[in-house]
Amino acid sequence: MAYKITDACISCGACAAECPVEAISQGDSAYVIDADKCIDCGSCANACPVDAPTQA
Repeated sequence: MAYKITDACISCGACAAECPVEAISQGDSAYVIDADKCIDCGSCANACPVDAPTQA
């Protein structure tokens, strides 16, 4: 099950820098995860200072 980024995102970019498959990109108001690329590794959740990435 892929991760998704909640409204808690502060657009710091920490998650995108840690994603090994480059599934995270800047959206309109927050970062977004491409569910088709996400390998469910949890790197984004571990890097996020506000716990915005969660398992969908």
